[in-house]
Amino acid sequence: MQQSASGTDSDILHKRREVDAEIDGLTLVDWLGRTAEEHGEKPALSQRAPGGSDPEWITLTWAEYRRAALETAAALVECGLLPGEIVALMLPNRSEHLVADMGAVHAGGVPLTVYATFAPEQVAFVADDCGASVAVLQGAAELERWRPALENLPHLHTVVLLDDDAVPAEPVAGGAAFVGWSEFRRRGRDAYAADPSPVHERMTALRPEDTATLLYTSGTTGRPKGVPETHRQVLFQATATLRANDVPVGGSSISYLPLAHIAERVLSVYLPLRVAGHLHFCPDPTQLGAYLGMVRPHTLFGVPRVWEKLQSGLSAALAAAPEEQRKAVDDAAATARAYLEAGQYGGSRSAELEQRFAEADEKLLAPIRALVGLDRCTSFTTAAAPMPAETLRFFSGLGVLVRDVYGMTENCGAVTLNRDDAYKFGSVGRPSDGMEVAIAGDGEILVRGPVNTAGYLNRPEDTEALFDAQGWLHTGDLGSIDDDGFLYVVDRKKELIITAGGENIAPASVENLLKENALIGQAMLCGDGRPYPVALLTLDAETVPGWASARGIAETDTAALAEHPQVLAEVQRAVDAANARLARVQQVKRWRLLPVEWTVEGEELTPSLKLKRRIVQHKYADAIDGLYAD
Repeated sequence: MQQSASGTDSDILHKRREVDAEIDGLTLVDWLGRTAEEHGEKPALSQRAPGGSDPEWITLTWAEYRRAALETAAALVECGLLPGEIVALMLPNRSEHLVADMGAVHAGGVPLTVYATFAPEQVAFVADDCGASVAVLQGAAELERWRPALENLPHLHTVVLLDDDAVPAEPVAGGAAFVGWSEFRRRGRDAYAADPSPVHERMTALRPEDTATLLYTSGTTGRPKGVPETHRQVLFQATATLRANDVPVGGSSISYLPLAHIAERVLSVYLPLRVAGHLHFCPDPTQLGAYLGMVRPHTLFGVPRVWEKLQSGLSAALAAAPEEQRKAVDDAAATARAYLEAGQYGGSRSAELEQRFAEADEKLLAPIRALVGLDRCTSFTTAAAPMPAETLRFFSGLGVLVRDVYGMTENCGAVTLNRDDAYKFGSVGRPSDGMEVAIAGDGEILVRGPVNTAGYLNRPEDTEALFDAQGWLHTGDLGSIDDDGFLYVVDRKKELIITAGGENIAPASVENLLKENALIGQAMLCGDGRPYPVALLTLDAETVPGWASARGIAETDTAALAEHPQVLAEVQRAVDAANARLARVQQVKRWRLLPVEWTVEGEELTPSLKLKRRIVQHKYADAIDGLYAD
């Protein structure tokens, strides 16, 4: 062990005991019950009604949410779900998703949200690996993804379809019974009204060490791995998160990332249970900007790609403003950046800077944030990949402190975080309450504490490799810790590029420099075993049309613009600017601008928007080889 960011043993133990005292003996059932009792009339879950240009919100209160979960639990018990069995969910972000999820918990079952982008063979593997007994699917499209698996899943006895019209008229091979959501809920209402005791017996039997949910890693390589999380783990994680963030009771938030992602589950499923949060569902992440204006959330989490997209849209809007107004905004942004930079851990702000920021914020920055629905937001966070410095700089210029956190599925979410009163740009913060973080001799980040999973489902060898003899979880990430205990993530251990000359290069840092140019939406560095680094690049589809129009280029198609001489010249300038800040061995010698963006649907990104390097390398092998050809 070379470095530790965990503080003294007594400090760690004290904080751990404080969190444990808040959740002692409790489960998710207790949290939902307490909130429904204390805040029953407050709104809990809201989604837009279908149809119309301005559809209304359909809302469940906390009392209605709990009642729906209890009735769904009764339906699950009636259909034969046994304690500890898996209820697999493939649903978009909507109220029924959480009702089914918490219904499974109240029935003593284990909810598992399956990524809706998983291919049929991945669905079949996951469903078989966990032994799913019940599946709750959205409709015909999801049923098609599951159909190849149904013939080979003898343990799957019930399939519920949210779209009643998608229920098959004829039996499907495999023997599972099909039922529409409306009928399933009716059965649950009747069963619970007739005799609630079977459900309450299951609820009473739950213990903090029981599994509360099962997640499968989205997996940049190989088959997904199942990660069980206990009630104690998710309650500990949610409590530690609340202790580090300004989250008001009854505050609003938006659920738009896949609920198969641990961060989205903590922030949208678990944390609201504790603070009676009002969750608004955005079923299409590309519509986040519109939902921000409608919801005006109090908290906002996004992976870096989400913040980059928001930056592109806001940059285009600000660039269209009159020159005099742009100058005033630029001046205000410079003041905001200075204010947030001076507020980093160990720094100080002068009274004059405090005054200048207050004036700039009141006159210009706060109104801009209000225009995009961020006027009530007090907590802005990001995770999953390094945040590009230019994106962080952009939002700092709006008076928005986007705080990096760090964690993984195996940690049930965050294990380090930047706080409003203790942050450093470029870092992922210091350990959350009760957690220990250290750096191994080879630079790998190690984590130990109550939120760590006990291991992978049905993977004893992988579990053994995950932990060492001292109980440290090996994250597979490389990092360093500074003298103030702040953690810095360098890159994934397995993603380091080792050139033919033996030079080690962390690709993420180079890629983020390339993406500082507004035209470049995505970048991937290549060069493992090769003589020098090269890069595959894509254009930012939201930025490039405006950029082209401002320069008199009539073309608007992204693929065509990727071949335009002026665009290529600008990209070369971006590469040159990045290279000027890199060591010679890190510099991009050649590059290729691709005609399309990488997407989840194209399989270049995981559902949590991480880059699948192996997929991109395979898909564009000829392009990469071409960059090394004379």
